[in-house]
Amino acid sequence: MNATSAAVATAVTFVWLGMVLAISFLEAPLKFRSPGVTVPIGLGIGRIVFRALNRVEAVLALAAIAAVATGGPPASVVPTAVAALLLAVQLLVIRPGLNRRSDRVLAGETLPRSRAHHFYVATELVKVFALLALGTEVLTT
Repeated sequence: MNATSAAVATAVTFVWLGMVLAISFLEAPLKFRSPGVTVPIGLGIGRIVFRALNRVEAVLALAAIAAVATGGPPASVVPTAVAALLLAVQLLVIRPGLNRRSDRVLAGETLPRSRAHHFYVATELVKVFALLALGTEVLTT
């Protein structure tokens, strides 16, 4: 791996990983524990935060793909592809259903807990491991 590609891939990967950990596994669950934060308020905040996160993730994914494609070791291709694919699944498959559901809750409907949220969390966990693998690979080459 050339030095520039390695530096870019390392930086992008660990920034992406840090954002996912901070928002998905820290901010998201904690906001609902705050006094006065109702489910509709939490959902409204979450939608804005995750929309911003996902936009930044898309940019970081493209940067990671470019860095790995221009000089990455072959072993870094798989975790890069896994992380990018999981992001695409979240954005194109899981999030639209979660958005429709949150629209209904924000409109005043009372709905049971959603299993789709569990799929989102599962993809986040796998994405974290893919980013760890990618970061470790590009950092050690």
